Amino acid sequence: MYTIFCIPNYDTVKKAINWLKENNIDYQFHDYKVAGIDATTLQSWCEQISWDIIFNKRSTTYKELPSSLQQSITTAAKAIPVMQQYTSIIKRPIIVKKGKVVAVGFDAGNYEEIFGLSL
Repeated sequence: MYTIFCIPNYDTVKKAINWLKENNIDYQFHDYKVAGIDATTLQSWCEQISWDIIFNKRSTTYKELPSSLQQSITTAAKAIPVMQQYTSIIKRPIIVKKGKVVAVGFDAGNYEEIFGLSL
């Protein structure tokens, strides 16, 4: 079973969820705004893929942070507490299976590869 980590009301997330449903991929949903995200999970993700892929510097939330805070975020250790506090900064969606990150963001072509489909 896959877990999709995200905030539900974003277009990219809606596209990913619709794609998963259309392709009969079972998943459970983890809403950051409701359930939050723990540091251990974020640390695991940062060890699997680069923290700056998970940490979305193009987000409105990031752009609204004080510049001193923006400039201080240079490592995973500094990014993780910010991602916990401002979950909208986390790239979405992140799809995980058994603790392993299998997808970050949404791209139908990549999803076909990831989920082993040939459409």
